Amino acid sequence: MIRVGVTGHMNITADTAALVYAGITERLAGLGAGPDLTGVSCLARGADSVFAQAVLDAGGRLEVVLPSRTYRQRKVAADYAPLFDELLGRADPVRVMDFDESGVAAYEAANEVMLASCDRLVAVWDGQAGDPGGTGSVVALARARGLTVDIVWPDGAARG
Repeated sequence: MIRVGVTGHMNITADTAALVYAGITERLAGLGAGPDLTGVSCLARGADSVFAQAVLDAGGRLEVVLPSRTYRQRKVAADYAPLFDELLGRADPVRVMDFDESGVAAYEAANEVMLASCDRLVAVWDGQAGDPGGTGSVVALARARGLTVDIVWPDGAARG
C-alpha cells in the first residue's frame, strides 16, 4: 500500500495539464500503481484534479480533503464544476475541514490532514515560494516532516 498526496498550482495551462498528467502517470507507475495506490487530494482546479484523474486512471483509490463546508459553492467555478463533481463522486472517503469558508486557515488545515495521511507528496510546482498555504509552503512542510517530495514541472510547463 502506498499513499501519495498532491500539492500544486491551480492556474496551469491546458497544454501544461497534459504534460503534468504524463509526468504524474510516470511517477505513479514507478510506485506500483493499481489497487495498492491511494491518492489524497484537496481537489482544487489544476494540479490537484490532474493528479486525481491520474490516480483513478492508474487503478488507484482517491481520497479527498475539502478545505471548507462551502468549498463547492464558493470556490469551484462553473467551468470546473462537472469535473470536480465527477472526481468527488469517485472519492472515498471525502473529509471536510471544520470551516464555513475557505481561506488561508482552511487551506492550511486541509494540507495538514493531507500530509499527515501520506507516505510521499507529488508537487506540481515551478519552484516559486508563493503564498502561505500555497504549493511552496506545502512542499517545505512535507520536507520538514521527512516525506519524499516528487517535483513535477516538465519542460514547457507554464502557469496561466
